[in-house]
Amino acid sequence: MKINTKQFKAAATAAGMGSKELAGVLARPEGAGEKHDVLAERKVRNWLAGKPQPTPKASEIAALAQAMNVTVPSIVRFTSVHRFARSSDRKAGLMVDLIRGRSVDDAQNLLHFSPRRAAKMVNKILKSAIADAEASQADTRRLFVSEATADGGVIIKRFQPKDRGRAHPIQKRTSHITVSVEERR
Repeated sequence: MKINTKQFKAAATAAGMGSKELAGVLARPEGAGEKHDVLAERKVRNWLAGKPQPTPKASEIAALAQAMNVTVPSIVRFTSVHRFARSSDRKAGLMVDLIRGRSVDDAQNLLHFSPRRAAKMVNKILKSAIADAEASQADTRRLFVSEATADGGVIIKRFQPKDRGRAHPIQKRTSHITVSVEERR
């Protein structure tokens, strides 16, 4: 789960809460002093500014949503990542470009009937993001693919022996595929 900055800001503004009030909602460990309050406020300011660090825990997101009187799926984006996928980023990029911005049902149909090998990988990642959303009681009929990227990963280098003692290099490319879904407003 990642916080959707635009919707998080809108919910905080509607609730009339600033970063200090939202930081007070976060759980305070036993024996924590003034330093924890400062760190909590810094966390909330980062999330309001769109910075994903530090990564919010599910319990922190639930506490913030409850304080602002909104549901958890209304302020988050459900993300799944497949790192080091054995497909080049150009081939996987064709599939993620195909589904970006579409409803989840439409995206699954497109990937299911696509003959490309990368479509199966992207479909698995999409199903994982949908399962995360279902676990947080999101309405699956209103989900859409909000973010889909395929970035280049490491290149596995191998050599193919050729005639007269030569060796030709082979580059086996990998990619990092990210798919995020969220509820349509």
